[in-house]
Amino acid sequence: MGPDKGKRRFAVSSEHRPVLQGGGITDVARLYNSRRRIMVTGGAGFVGSHLIDRLLERGDEVLCVDNLFTGTKRNIDHLAGHPRFEFMRHDVCFPLYVEVDEIYNLACPASPVHYQHDPVQTTKTSVHGAINMLGLAKRLRCKIFQASTSEVYGDPSVHPQTEAYWGNVNPIGIRSCYDEGKRCAETLFFDYHRQHGLEIKVARIFNTYGPRMHPADGRVVSNFVMQALNGEPITLYGDGQQTRSFCYVDDLVAGFMAFMDTPSDVSGPINLGNPVEFTIRELAELVVEMTSSKSELVFRPLPQDDPMQRKPDITRARETLGWEPSIPLRQGLVKTIDYFSQLQKG
Repeated sequence: MGPDKGKRRFAVSSEHRPVLQGGGITDVARLYNSRRRIMVTGGAGFVGSHLIDRLLERGDEVLCVDNLFTGTKRNIDHLAGHPRFEFMRHDVCFPLYVEVDEIYNLACPASPVHYQHDPVQTTKTSVHGAINMLGLAKRLRCKIFQASTSEVYGDPSVHPQTEAYWGNVNPIGIRSCYDEGKRCAETLFFDYHRQHGLEIKVARIFNTYGPRMHPADGRVVSNFVMQALNGEPITLYGDGQQTRSFCYVDDLVAGFMAFMDTPSDVSGPINLGNPVEFTIRELAELVVEMTSSKSELVFRPLPQDDPMQRKPDITRARETLGWEPSIPLRQGLVKTIDYFSQLQKG
């Protein structure tokens, strides 16, 4: 065994280990100092990198874990040399042995282009990744946050979607690797909570956008912005009347952190998203206007299992977290368009 084999990151110093008395451990919980040590899986991704920025600004130590399948070091380059930041290249499908106080589990491809590229691996990331992160949280007796998704609702038959809705998901379709993988992850989280008393926080995330989105992730905001900036036709599927609700990434991250700081009896699931609804065509026309693009709208057949309506009911988030989005779509698009414009310039 090599010298680094089994070495644990963010190790607990001797003065913070449980005290032994009479051959037994009197306090199995670790003693905390004033600085939280937080692990973010998928931390080099779009949402994860913004979360890490906020955690560091708050004064926490952060361990970013990512296998860089869809994440990129470009999203965390600005943190190189930061005294409270550490990056570890690791796939959550394999166990991880570190010492942390909180875990945010964001690891999973989240756009159709990426999660359909290797659907078996996508399911493994959701399911095996959840098992490994839950096992780590159980050993550490720390709370753990799961980034679930509005896709657990499938093509919903109720509108807007509340957390009590069980969903309408195709278990064998081309999107099932993501939808059902996330549903299974939720099952695991709540079973660990019930069986082992683990403190969990499960958030169902609706459409999110902002800087650091992958330009080729196939999501509607990045697609439209890139097509508009390049003067290409704006591709709409179906008649463009399907609806989505778009939450700016800063608002979403604020919701994550507010949820994580709730009392231990608040487990979720809780919807996090913007309840203001737009048709896809309205979004396309707004992007064309804001980019002063000459792009025309073109229509293509609707993809399999693409939901016709998606809008969160955020009553629970308002009442439990005191949270709701504050950044309107036009304001968020200004920053997003500027990011993609700068990305094109290199």
